[in-house]
Amino acid sequence: MSHHGWIDLNDPDKHYLMYEHERVPIAVCEREPSSIIAFALSCKEYKTALDDLSKASNAAADEPQQAVSAESRVKSSPARLSDSLLSQQSRISTDSEPLKDADSADKQKKQTVNPHIELQFSDANAKFYCRIYYAQEFHRMREEIMESSEEDFVRSLSHCVNWQARGGKSGAVFYATEDDRFILKQMPRLEVQSFLDFAPHYFTYITGAVQQKRPTALAKILGVYRIGYKNSQNNTEKKLDLLVMENLFYGRKMAQVFDLKGSLRNRNVKTDSGKESCEVVLLDENLLKLIHDNPLYIRSHCKAILRGAIHSDAYFLSSHLIIDYSLLVGRDDTTDQLVVGIIDYIRTFTWDKKLEMVVKSTGILGGQGKMPTVVSPELYRARFCEAMDKYFLMVPDHWTSLGINC
Repeated sequence: MSHHGWIDLNDPDKHYLMYEHERVPIAVCEREPSSIIAFALSCKEYKTALDDLSKASNAAADEPQQAVSAESRVKSSPARLSDSLLSQQSRISTDSEPLKDADSADKQKKQTVNPHIELQFSDANAKFYCRIYYAQEFHRMREEIMESSEEDFVRSLSHCVNWQARGGKSGAVFYATEDDRFILKQMPRLEVQSFLDFAPHYFTYITGAVQQKRPTALAKILGVYRIGYKNSQNNTEKKLDLLVMENLFYGRKMAQVFDLKGSLRNRNVKTDSGKESCEVVLLDENLLKLIHDNPLYIRSHCKAILRGAIHSDAYFLSSHLIIDYSLLVGRDDTTDQLVVGIIDYIRTFTWDKKLEMVVKSTGILGGQGKMPTVVSPELYRARFCEAMDKYFLMVPDHWTSLGINC
């Protein structure tokens, strides 16, 4: 059933995939990419592959010299559905990516299990696939940090709408789940590669912070997926890498929203008739103007918690060569609370950024006279922490989103 209570069987980009082990058909809608993820996470094959990953990683922990090929592992599990299907000729298959080279895998006895799960499903008109990056790690992390269940996560992802990131300059495509809990952001290919290298450190850091009750301001990334479909009926196809993150402002009414980087270069947004409204995300210079006339102070212990979180997060990010992150700050009108979170912390300081910095700072190619916009991770961190220290002497006295309500 659609959430309107009726099914439009003539809609060519809706697919009601129903297998015999499921009570309710899930509508996979091409216009709602999160529904493809929801379907993948709810199917039996995903759970089987997840169990296999768990067994394989336990075995690998017991016998570190034993190489496990994800390919043979998934192929040998009976993860194919039986042929007596209820819905058209639907089928599903699970395939982790095969290891690049069998010979090198033999040579490298350290070769571990492929951590990604790939699922394919189809109906008469369309084929879908979903690669679930770091499936087990993300699954465990969601269990650790989310108050709601995995089932609720999947239910949220079953419907999404296009979402306009206010003030966003990146040109990336965003979606929000229909219930507003999660934001999905399209990732360029390079960003996916950056994240895959960074992910193991990210899992360690976040779970460590949760277990040791260390405050962290990082907005949580809850999953990264590559989805694709090909519809033979209306001849459409698409491939998309998507990151799912928590919506920091879920269930709140924001009076103002700021995206702060600690730099004043081009960090001002022109607002209509001087009104500072939440329609636009304001930047560093807007904040400085506002607090110049109207300084606000927070209690010292809140300041200490926030400062500790920002400093440890920024150290962690810079140690993995990450730059360009921002602190997103929203002021909730109804409660007068501030909600904060560090976002956009995937862009690594790669050789092309280093080149850009050298060109701008040395004046090659006529770039003279301007400060480089790209700075090293260390410099970015120092500038970011120093600026946040200055900004946050002067804000309302309730802090949330850091695990402590002051």
